[in-house]
Amino acid sequence: MQFKDYYAALGVKPEATDAEIKTAYRKLARKFHPDVSKESDAEEKFKAVNEAYEALKEPARRKSYDQLRAGGYRAGDEFQGPPQNWQRETDFDVGEGGEDFSDFFESLFGRAGVRGGGRTARGPHRGRDLHATIGIDLPTAYRGGSERVSLRDGSGDRTLDIKIPAGIQNGQVIRLAGQGYPGGNGGPAGDLLLEVRFRDDGRFRLDGRNVLLTLPVSPWEAALGATVPVPTLGGDVELRIPAGSDAGRKLRLRGRGWPGATPGDQIVTLEVHVPKAENEEQKKLYEEMAKTFEFNPRLQ
Repeated sequence: MQFKDYYAALGVKPEATDAEIKTAYRKLARKFHPDVSKESDAEEKFKAVNEAYEALKEPARRKSYDQLRAGGYRAGDEFQGPPQNWQRETDFDVGEGGEDFSDFFESLFGRAGVRGGGRTARGPHRGRDLHATIGIDLPTAYRGGSERVSLRDGSGDRTLDIKIPAGIQNGQVIRLAGQGYPGGNGGPAGDLLLEVRFRDDGRFRLDGRNVLLTLPVSPWEAALGATVPVPTLGGDVELRIPAGSDAGRKLRLRGRGWPGATPGDQIVTLEVHVPKAENEEQKKLYEEMAKTFEFNPRLQ
């Protein structure tokens, strides 16, 4: 049999932290899950990722594997089995990966439910967690609300109404207990883990807890000053534009950004829009301005 590089299977370095290993596993498990992936070899990749995580998630198991790897073994090397003093586990429970592990894995760590050389029936065990992504728009994420999602898993198609807490963050995970895969032998179901992804918004962008907005204004509003309505995620507010404002000027609406213990601000960038002269009267106004103002923007 061949030696397996479990770090390479998860795409992490051998010095990766437990948290980095767990994050890499979750990402790849979502990517290659047979119920959602369209890749032809998704099932094999999913098994490889589960096996690698099972080998590295337990500190004692990882330490033993690292000692073996330190002996110079690399992926694809012919492997005859662990040394005689190798401490092999003969009975362990796997959480999300199932029991279909390679000969290499079982030569190191044994098999789930193995006692005295034969496989025994496992007791109740928890089902796997189901990972999915939910897309929501910024106004819903800001104020909270409900989103309906459709899922397809081993139990068939189903629809759930998901409660979105106000001020949720992009990338945050919503956990729904008991909505994952069914457990075995009467065990509890796993959880549904929904990773939140914000949909692109035509008006607003996020910069941390600050909300960014570009506001079109007329030349006379920028030159003379004005008070104009400005959209925010919490509704329209009045914004005072100081006289003599240039295009690109940034104005701050304090506390009108993303909610939190300390709410962010809304940063408004002015964008001066110049109207077209569509008749003779409007053209004369522009000509009069050109004569009245000694202004060359290229010399500023």
